[in-house]
Amino acid sequence: MEDTTQLTRAFVPNRIGIVGLGLIGGSFAKALHAGGAEVFAWNRTRSTLELAMIETVDDELTDEAIPTCELIILAGYPAASIQWLKDKADLIGAGAIVIDAVGVKRTVCEQCFAIASSHDWTFVGCHPMAGTQYSGYAHSRANMFHGAPLVVVPPAMDDFERVEVLERLKNLLEPCGFGSFTLSTAEHHDEVIAFTSQLAHVVSNAYVKSPSARVHKGFSAGSYKDLTRVARLNPDMWCELFLEDGDYLSAEIGILIDNLQQYKDAIDDRDAQRLHDLLAEGDRRKREIEGR
Repeated sequence: MEDTTQLTRAFVPNRIGIVGLGLIGGSFAKALHAGGAEVFAWNRTRSTLELAMIETVDDELTDEAIPTCELIILAGYPAASIQWLKDKADLIGAGAIVIDAVGVKRTVCEQCFAIASSHDWTFVGCHPMAGTQYSGYAHSRANMFHGAPLVVVPPAMDDFERVEVLERLKNLLEPCGFGSFTLSTAEHHDEVIAFTSQLAHVVSNAYVKSPSARVHKGFSAGSYKDLTRVARLNPDMWCELFLEDGDYLSAEIGILIDNLQQYKDAIDDRDAQRLHDLLAEGDRRKREIEGR
């Protein structure tokens, strides 16, 4: 029997389209290009695209190029990524895979799964757990994802179809060097990421607002550096992410405030035993979490 599946696929194998050449999109482009993939890209700022086309990007991701891509990576902000997919859904080639790299999953996956459901390509929610405190293409690098986890939110589909899509995705992303692929639901992702990523950015950003931060030089070492690393951030992007995950993030902030209040009360009351117990409990939990 003739294999009609291959006949319906119009894409060029291992041709990748990337929407957005910021820190994450640029790192995908550099890693995939270095791994031998043909990379097409679109970016809101034309000068960034032109710079990337000198060394990394093979061509522009035009409407004519979109149907030829086997994989399309949406590397913009949540609303912009969703809107691009809405606008270009009819252009994406049969059998192609579309992923995002957005830091929240519920809104993105709900809308993008719905868009994909009426087309013959597949959307898979993704979140690479990597990055730096800096933003923009200039700070992207080909080894950004080496050893990092990639959280994957697959669509509802037949088990055999899901395995086939995920295996293709792993093969396409092999040059990125991800250390693991973690399957998750969108709900669970957003619940956990509110603690592991978003809360850390809120705490760091709030911490440097102390007047004492202005006189830290000569008095600070690793602790200050570690806690303030992600205080430097892109407010446009993080504002959108925080509000999209506002329920879980607000709950985590509330837990932190309650915990901090216990330390403050023990210090104000000069209660050495209670303060010692709080510190010992935190140390014990850290050791338990790290398995030692």
